[in-house]
Amino acid sequence: MENYFDKQFELMHFEMNKFGEASPTIMLALLEEAAAEHCYSINYGLYDLIKQNIGWVLVSGVVEMERYPRYKEKIIIRTWLSAYSTVRGFRENIIFDEQGTVIGRARGLWMFFDIVRRRPVPIFEDIRSKWLFANEEAIEHSITTKIDPIHVAQFSKDIQVKQSEIDMYLHANNLRYLQWLLDSIPEEVIDTHYMQFLDGRFISEIQYGDEVLMLTEKDNSENCFKHTIKIKNTDRICAIATTKWKARG
Repeated sequence: MENYFDKQFELMHFEMNKFGEASPTIMLALLEEAAAEHCYSINYGLYDLIKQNIGWVLVSGVVEMERYPRYKEKIIIRTWLSAYSTVRGFRENIIFDEQGTVIGRARGLWMFFDIVRRRPVPIFEDIRSKWLFANEEAIEHSITTKIDPIHVAQFSKDIQVKQSEIDMYLHANNLRYLQWLLDSIPEEVIDTHYMQFLDGRFISEIQYGDEVLMLTEKDNSENCFKHTIKIKNTDRICAIATTKWKARG
């Protein structure tokens, strides 16, 4: 167990959606908070790193949820590193409910990043030695394979990036990308289904003042969608994703 890190959360009222369950955006936020706590536990907290102009940025990831936790429910997120390269690490996550049942899994590829020069840098050797790793994947799904963007969509939304959407790394936080995606899903799907699966790639940064176009197209498979976020009136792709939605019971 020394190679794993467990973080317990109790779901709060403001984290609930209209169905009384945590939203996908909240679940991504909790996954990232567990990762941040893991950093803090080895004395490399995010605010310590930023003093050195260093941070972690998400490159790609996959999330699969059997169900979403409800108000006051306690969950445990178990997180660990499964592999490293010089500048990147694969972070694994399993989400347990109070009975120890697995309700979700996630996997992310994170890059060690120079905030000033806007480019990757080698992961500190001390971080590698303190974190160790477990050669086990939380979910069997490649998060490095290419996802093709879409250029024409059934559903589109214009977005003007606000100051409040910018994080301490001076770009739009990945939680914003997911919220934009969710806001592009047709209402009849949102009202009758929940997001069971998300597979995404972050291609380029979005910054304050950018005009963004969110594109969503229904896939050939039932209740599946393709998504592309791009800078409006340009060919610059910022993120690509696919989602799968499951009917509510």
